[in-house]
Amino acid sequence: MANFNKVILAGNLTRDPQLSYLPSGTPACEFGMAINRKWKSQQTGEMKEEVCFVDCRSYGRPAETINQYMKKGRQLLVEGHLRYDQWEGKDGQKRSKLTVHVDNFQFLGGPPGGSAPGGGYGGERAGAPARAAENHDEAPPIEDVPQGGGEEVPF
Repeated sequence: MANFNKVILAGNLTRDPQLSYLPSGTPACEFGMAINRKWKSQQTGEMKEEVCFVDCRSYGRPAETINQYMKKGRQLLVEGHLRYDQWEGKDGQKRSKLTVHVDNFQFLGGPPGGSAPGGGYGGERAGAPARAAENHDEAPPIEDVPQGGGEEVPF
């Protein structure tokens, strides 16, 4: 049986990126994205819209680049894979969360403070994934060892 785990999203950041460092010293950047979906209702013919909020995480030099250039409201295209994290909260309840671990990204919309013809700028390949998730009030511990047999990619 074949398996495939790939996500491509284009949307706006919902908050400023947060840069932290794993115990190994590897930079890790967490940020949220809002992805809008519009469609026409078949019953009423009216336009409908929904927003999907997604938490993302990048590592290494790409994490530093995203942290440096991206701010809340800026547009970003990310390519990555889903990661399912589980942990026990401070209240003893089991918690879980899906997070997109960024493999590649592309800035959209042009550089800050100006407009660039042709749309986006920049773009980098992200490093190997490591276990992490954020749940606005608590999160599982961040491990320094990549999960799932991932190999550390030098930057």
